Amino acid sequence: MNDPRSLEFAAPDLPLRDDVRRLGALVGGMLAEQVSPEFLQEVEKVRTAAIARRQGDEPPASLAGLLAGLEPHHAESLIRAFSAYFQVVNIAERVHRIRRRRDYQRAGSAPQPDGLHDALIKLKAQGVTLEELAEWLPRIDIEPVFTAHPTEAVRRALLEKEQLMVASLVNDLDGQRTPGERATDIARFRMALTSSWQTADSSPVRPGVEDEREHVGFYVTNVLYRVMPVLYETLETSLVETFGKTIDVPRLLRFGTWVGGDMDGNPNVDGSTIAATLRAQRRSVLQLYLKELRQLTTLLSQSKDMVGVSPEVEAQVERYRALLPQAASRSKPRHADQPYRLLNDLMRARLQATLDDAPEGYSTPREFADDVDLILHSLEQNRGVHAGWFAVRRLAWRVRSFGFHLARLDVRQESSVHARAVAAALKDEEWESRDAVERGTLLGLYASGETVLPNNDDEIGLRMDAVFAALSEARQLHGTDALGAYIISMAHNRADVLTVLALARRGGLVDGQGNVPLDIAPLFETVDDLEHGPDTLRDLLADPVYRAHLAARDNVQMVMLGYSDSGKDGGIAASRWGLQRGQVELLQAAKELGIKLTFFHGRGGSISRGGGKTTRAVDASPRGSVDGRLRVTEQGEVIHRKYGIRALALRSLEQATGAVLASSLRPRPLEPREAKWREVMDMVAKESTRAYRGFVGAPKFMDYFRQATPIDVIERMTLGSRPSRRLGEDAALTNLRAIPWVFAWSQSRAVIPGWFGVGSGLQAVIKAGGEETLREMARDWPFFKTFLDDISMVLAKGDLSIAAMFSRMAGPLHEEFFPLIERELALTKKWVLRLNDNEWLLQNDQRLALSIRLRNPYVDPISVLQVDLLKRWRDSGREDDALLRVLVASVNGVSQGVQNTG
Repeated sequence: MNDPRSLEFAAPDLPLRDDVRRLGALVGGMLAEQVSPEFLQEVEKVRTAAIARRQGDEPPASLAGLLAGLEPHHAESLIRAFSAYFQVVNIAERVHRIRRRRDYQRAGSAPQPDGLHDALIKLKAQGVTLEELAEWLPRIDIEPVFTAHPTEAVRRALLEKEQLMVASLVNDLDGQRTPGERATDIARFRMALTSSWQTADSSPVRPGVEDEREHVGFYVTNVLYRVMPVLYETLETSLVETFGKTIDVPRLLRFGTWVGGDMDGNPNVDGSTIAATLRAQRRSVLQLYLKELRQLTTLLSQSKDMVGVSPEVEAQVERYRALLPQAASRSKPRHADQPYRLLNDLMRARLQATLDDAPEGYSTPREFADDVDLILHSLEQNRGVHAGWFAVRRLAWRVRSFGFHLARLDVRQESSVHARAVAAALKDEEWESRDAVERGTLLGLYASGETVLPNNDDEIGLRMDAVFAALSEARQLHGTDALGAYIISMAHNRADVLTVLALARRGGLVDGQGNVPLDIAPLFETVDDLEHGPDTLRDLLADPVYRAHLAARDNVQMVMLGYSDSGKDGGIAASRWGLQRGQVELLQAAKELGIKLTFFHGRGGSISRGGGKTTRAVDASPRGSVDGRLRVTEQGEVIHRKYGIRALALRSLEQATGAVLASSLRPRPLEPREAKWREVMDMVAKESTRAYRGFVGAPKFMDYFRQATPIDVIERMTLGSRPSRRLGEDAALTNLRAIPWVFAWSQSRAVIPGWFGVGSGLQAVIKAGGEETLREMARDWPFFKTFLDDISMVLAKGDLSIAAMFSRMAGPLHEEFFPLIERELALTKKWVLRLNDNEWLLQNDQRLALSIRLRNPYVDPISVLQVDLLKRWRDSGREDDALLRVLVASVNGVSQGVQNTG
């Protein structure tokens, strides 16, 4: 097959093709009903033109002629119509993933690739025994961390409707529904689809921290809470099928969040939001436990005259009757012979007291877990395995996973904010300009607690004091499991870390032993900071004050790796290689210093911000860098794609767990050629950075960027509570957030951050005679193979002809910059195809290529409309709110269609 346009659905994917056609027809019917039959005809005319344009490799001029000058309301209807089409394509693909999973399970001949069972079979084949696995499992710690960095503004109301649509399709995956049942499913789908059409895509008001907390809470409480027990049951079943028996499985996963704790550049987050977030999460999970206990009440109706009950259960009932006399008095006399039910009633009363902060409440989640285990063990010992044991054990797994905190809260702040707080405390206006070594030495007194940092009641100092006071109070109220790491953005040196210790002590975050009970994680996020990270770690651990602090934290140091800003700083090749090499060198430094490292990967949704499949990222990571631990951010549309549907959330967690087990128990063998490969990557990164910085560092580049992308629209969108650039700073590239930077280029379909410079880097090596080495790397080195595959995907999703339409809005600057884009793109595409031995992009991933082709006829018209609308809005002086509203709809539409956007 020499042409991607001739791609057809493979036999296993034919049901997906049928779903797409059927659901597309439903969208068409909805549009005819909600707007008009004439409107549907217009949509079809535009869609047909978009398909013809793609098939003929024609410029988008014909599309532009159809879409120019539309009245704003009409343009918005068209955009939303095309968005509705690829919304159902997205839903159909997600449902098809569930179908494929069921096909594997039904066939039973081989487990689904990358799942838990598949991972265990491969490990057994590599010599792993059940005993070795039992030793390793307690070391496994996987923690997805949800951030408030949306690039897909999906309202909760729309998320719930999408779940209804998915459920109506899943009902008939086995094809066993009756005609009447099938008609009901279709009616439910149409109802949710139509209701979505009648709901605005995003709120006209910028969301606050509470809204972001609710958004993330939807996934944790509605999806992950439900699937966590199933994950452990799947693992136990896989253990039996692989090794013949199971073992006691410890907690392997937990969850984190930045919502309410990420202060970096966000004036809306402070000590009060930290406290409010932890209280809200506690309330949410306790209410879930109460609901589950109420459901168990009718199930656990065993009478002690009919079956035995452990004496410990009855003894606990008596203790609780004394502790909770009012609750005990409400027990119904007819339940007197049902000990489980009586204990359940009293446990609910104690949980409610916990919720109300009453003294008789549970003081720790361990106490509640012990009560659940009492019932669990009694059922196990008294023929209750099939009389409620499975349901109770699901609750036990949830308590292990979510405690009383739901998700650990990380806190993040930028290093310069800490430095300004210290400068104000010391009344030293020159503080920030002082040598880092000098600052580190002076800070030792305050970081050790020998002297308390002065407090001059300055605004920044008071704000920081409130943060650490909130963390201290949270530790007492919610326990140590409720708090994650304290992350220092733009961490450059030892002084940046000691500053946090000094401020924490002043804020009162000190335990009974005089230590600061806080895991401090420097975030290395520029290319230079990644390069100097190992030296920074060595310097930090040479400091006796910090070494003492780390000893009190079990000598485990967390380091966060920034994918976003390193890519914005030096281009994707330098970023990827800097992260890979940095991990290798940081591991070497940690080994020398006798400490353990936990890498926290700050990945975004787009390839240029570290996005991509978790399994491939783990497989491509440096040997020994995982070692049982995987902590990674989940952002933007990635959260929705991975965790929006329970079956897919389960699959995502299975894949992550299987990948961590495989990488930890049987890491890749040592590769003697890797030393040579690293030298080659050094050259690729160096030359790539030179090309990238030459492009983005040109004198008029920011003027070009602001005219050739819809960045001015994105800055006005109500996507999140955080501004698009750090407060009080100008619009220079260094001050622009990585998310809007990537998002804007994705919208213009140029996707510059995802590939620019790669071709120059590869060509430099090839000119130096290194083509065969690059081919060897592409074939045998998971890091480089994944890198090339990711670049292929970015190139396939871009569209140079549409990018040119955006670029022409920059006037004379178009002629200066766009030829550079064309030249570098051609170079990158040429060498990526050649090194992969491909004739066209994504030739090795035809399912993804077909998926992109399905969406293009719906995404392209929105992009063309966006150019026309953007010109008109700018001509109005950016004052036409009706045009802005439509532009926002177009940004949301392209984001949904392209995916991997921010």
